[in-house]
Amino acid sequence: MTFLEALRAWMPVHGDLPCRLTIFLEGEEENGSPSLIPYLQENADELRCDLAMICDTGLFKDTAPAIVTMLRGLLGEEMTIHAANKDLHSGMYGGAAQNPIRVLSRILAGLHDATGRIAISHFYDGVRELPDAIRSQWQALAFDHAHFLGDVGLSVPAGEQDRTPLEMIWSRPTAEINGIWGGYIGDGFKTVLPAEAHAKLSFRLVGDQDPHAIRQHFRAWVEAQLPADCTIEWKGHGNSPAGVMSIDNPTFEAARAALGEEWGRAAAYVGCGGSIPIAGYFKTYLGMDAMLLGFGRDDDQIHSPNEKYDLECFHKGIRSWARLLEKLA
Repeated sequence: MTFLEALRAWMPVHGDLPCRLTIFLEGEEENGSPSLIPYLQENADELRCDLAMICDTGLFKDTAPAIVTMLRGLLGEEMTIHAANKDLHSGMYGGAAQNPIRVLSRILAGLHDATGRIAISHFYDGVRELPDAIRSQWQALAFDHAHFLGDVGLSVPAGEQDRTPLEMIWSRPTAEINGIWGGYIGDGFKTVLPAEAHAKLSFRLVGDQDPHAIRQHFRAWVEAQLPADCTIEWKGHGNSPAGVMSIDNPTFEAARAALGEEWGRAAAYVGCGGSIPIAGYFKTYLGMDAMLLGFGRDDDQIHSPNEKYDLECFHKGIRSWARLLEKLA
């Protein structure tokens, strides 16, 4: 909305847009954007531009503007390990029958080694080392990881031990267990020996990691550890590659200048630990890079009850886009 409002305010003053613009509104992101890729493929010639500008990120701090140049990709997996053909009584079968929860727990406990590295073979294929210049710039941001973790009741970074907290959340891949369940989980107590166990996992990907290859490597890694009498059922939950933007395009420096004028401090080039798949799709299907600007704050409670968007950020966001349009002119 900040970009649309900037255009609305621009037209009465200038009478015409500063350059050719294509407005693309996409409202399916939260359910996987099933229509997006076919639409991009069918309309590529009409949609292709010099640069995509995406407004779906936030400030680095409450008043510190930022331009995202690095996005992590995403891969989702759901797994069910089957053992007996029905739930069993642990008094009759316990000790003799395979317990799929125990099997699943043992496998997932080995997902990371003692240093925080992910133990799947070939998982790090395609991971790029962070350039020294970018690492120095991130260090200059003076990121307070103690405050970052303290806000959610934590204190110690739990990722790869030889990486800084910003690297952990912006430029390194992850493997996270999002849910694990099985057996009897209702009120009270039952001595059940379950027939199956379930887990859901997500992988954040970086650099040139191939989501399809990661899926294959993960499944092979799990299946190689299955004992006798156990089988596994898989369900994939979508995938998207990581995105690394080229900042050689002069529009990036124009954006830094525009943001600096509006916010009174230099804009930083930053990473984003989340995934915005459309940026990668623009690159894959339209051959164009993306620049990501946004004006949200850390306390906006995105995807939570009482989500909000600060009015000051909304108005300054409008003016930021208007300043950038002026520089593009």
